[in-house]
Amino acid sequence: MKIVVPIKRVVDPNVKIRVKPDGSGVDLASVKMAMNPFDEIALEEAVRLKEAGKADEVVAVSIGPQQAQETLRAALAIGADRAILVRCEGRIEPLTVAKLLRIIAEREAPDLVLAGKQAIDDDSNQTGQMLAGLLGWPQATFASAIVVDGSNVEVTREVDQGLMTLSLTLPAVITADLRLNEPRYASLPSIMKAKKKPLEELSPEELGIDVAPRLEVLEVSEPAARKAVRMVSSVDELLLKLKEEARVL
Repeated sequence: MKIVVPIKRVVDPNVKIRVKPDGSGVDLASVKMAMNPFDEIALEEAVRLKEAGKADEVVAVSIGPQQAQETLRAALAIGADRAILVRCEGRIEPLTVAKLLRIIAEREAPDLVLAGKQAIDDDSNQTGQMLAGLLGWPQATFASAIVVDGSNVEVTREVDQGLMTLSLTLPAVITADLRLNEPRYASLPSIMKAKKKPLEELSPEELGIDVAPRLEVLEVSEPAARKAVRMVSSVDELLLKLKEEARVL
């Protein structure tokens, strides 16, 4: 079984985001970047499936600038066998990413596309679902457990009421949730070996996809400062404040 894992390069989750002075977007100058945490979880699960003998090859794919090579090298160090970078500059929308991944999937013919459920920079939570629709493959989102049995895969996913179990026939698209696993740290020998693993570079033009944005960003701004919390001593006092101060009753 071959597994394709989409990887996105995002701002490190421990870094405080700064908005550009003109409000046109997020300031990425001299900002530490990292692998999207949900993609890291998806990659870890793919590597575990390979270690368990359920998969033969794990291919990491990233769509982004030249610097995304660093992120792919990190994926190779974690356990991916090879990597593909589709070089794109600027803002890439989820539908465009899904179209590019569809072409990659058609070229690579994987049995499973295992992606993070969303990227922490735009929180769109759309790419996996769009990719499944474009490919016409079954899908399971928000996976918290994955069991592969031959050409079938059983996915436990988190829903509002608790847990839901789905049975899919491969090929399929699965998106990983936070509690699927705990990603490993790459060892120094693995980091050194990753430098020799193959990394292919492609362009959107080679794949026949127009990456021009369809949506216009009008303004990006920081969220308003939260007001201090006020404690109340009784339900009656709470209702009074909701009525007279908040005016929501």
